[in-house]
Amino acid sequence: MSTILIRGAKVLGGEPRDVLVDGETVAAVGASLPADGAQVVEADGLILLPGLVDLHTHLREPGREDSETVLTGTRAAAAGGYTAVHAMANTFPVADTAGVVEQVWRLGRGYGYCDVQPVGAVTVGLEGRKLAELGAMADSAAQVRVFSDDGKCVDDAVIMRRALEYVKAFDGVVAQHAQEPRLTEGAQMNEGTVSGELGLTGWPAVAEESIIARDVLLAAHVGSRVHICHLSTAGSVEIVRWAKSKGWDVTAEVTPHHLLLTDELVRSYDPVYKVNPPLRTEADVLALREALADGTIDCVATDHAPHPHEDKDCEWAAAAMGMVGLETALSVVQHTMVDTGLLDWAGVADRMSARPAVIGRLAGHGRPIAEGEPANLVLLDPAYRGVVNPAGFASRSRNTPYEGRELPGRVMATFLRGHATVMDGKLT
Repeated sequence: MSTILIRGAKVLGGEPRDVLVDGETVAAVGASLPADGAQVVEADGLILLPGLVDLHTHLREPGREDSETVLTGTRAAAAGGYTAVHAMANTFPVADTAGVVEQVWRLGRGYGYCDVQPVGAVTVGLEGRKLAELGAMADSAAQVRVFSDDGKCVDDAVIMRRALEYVKAFDGVVAQHAQEPRLTEGAQMNEGTVSGELGLTGWPAVAEESIIARDVLLAAHVGSRVHICHLSTAGSVEIVRWAKSKGWDVTAEVTPHHLLLTDELVRSYDPVYKVNPPLRTEADVLALREALADGTIDCVATDHAPHPHEDKDCEWAAAAMGMVGLETALSVVQHTMVDTGLLDWAGVADRMSARPAVIGRLAGHGRPIAEGEPANLVLLDPAYRGVVNPAGFASRSRNTPYEGRELPGRVMATFLRGHATVMDGKLT
C-alpha cells in the first residue's frame, strides 16, 4: 500500500491544506505535513473534493458492448472524477435477477477504476407488468438498494405502489423515470414554441409532472422512499418542493445537460441534442439551477447514455435518445453553478458526492475529507479552460452535446481508496 501526500490543495474550496493518504484511508489533514517518503502530489491552486458519485449511469454491459462496457465506462467515470457509479438496469439481458446484477458488480470490482453499484429493474424485463426479484437482488453480493425501470416509466400505479412497499424491507428506493406513456407517444422534443415551429411531435411537461405528483403521493401513503430521475421542468421542481415541505421521503436528481442546454438547440436538427427527457426551455433551466442550489433537487446525476456512431448519425426521428456525460459533468456544474455563484465547492461536494451516496446507501463514498475516512478523492483545476474534444474521451461512444464548446475545469487526479486512477490529468 502506498503513501501519498497531496500538498496545498484547497479542501472543498477552502484554505490550502495538506492531505496525507496512507493505503486506503486519509491519515491526516493539516498544514505543512511531513512527506516522510510519501509520493508528493503538488496541488497548489487545485480543489480537493470527495470522489464523485453518480446515481444514473448506463454502462450498457451486458448486451450493448458496441456502445460501452463496464471497463470503458468506469475509465470514463474515473476521468471525470467519479469513484462510484450506479449502473442502470436496461441492459440485454435486463438486470432483473441476482445473477445479472452480480455479473455487473463483479466486472466493476475486477477492473478497479471505479466502484460499480448495479441498479435493479423494478419489473421483469422492464415490461411494467410483474415485479422483478427485488429481494433476491437486495440480498445478492451486489446488495442492490436502488431499483429503476429507467428508459421506461413504471406507469401502473398498483405496480408502483407494490414496489414502494416491497423496498421498505431493506431500506431500498424506487427511482422513477417520470414519463406518462400515452402523453408522449411519438414525442421527439419538448412541447412548446420550438416544436410547433419545427413540426416535431412535442413532449409536454405535464407528462413528467403528472407521474411525479402521483408517485410522491404513493410514497407518502405507504411510507417509502421515491427518487425522481432526471427531473427537467419547473413544474416538477414545484411538486418536489411541495412534497419535501410535507416531510415526505422524496429525492430528485438533475442532469448536467438540463442545467445548461435548451430546446432552441433542436433547431439544428442535430441528433446529438435528442435526449430523454428532452431539452426544455430557458425558464426550466433557470428553475432547475435554483432548485439545485436551494436543495429542492438533491443531486446531479449524469444519465450517461452512450450510443454508437450509427445510432446518432442519422435523421432526427430515427436517432437514439441520450448523451454521454461522465467526462464533462464536473465542468458543466462548475460553469452553471459555481462560476455563476449559485453553489460553492462545498455545495458541489454535497450535490455530486455526499447526497447521491446517501440516496444510494453507498457506504464508503461521499464521506468527509478527514482523518480515518476512505481516500476516495478528486483533484480539480478550476482555472483550466478547454474546448471539448470527444476524440480524447475514455468512453467508447462520442455522442456529447458539448463538442467544440469551451468549458472550465479539469480533473487532474482521482483516487479510489488511495489508488490513483487518474494522475496529471491522464488515466493510470
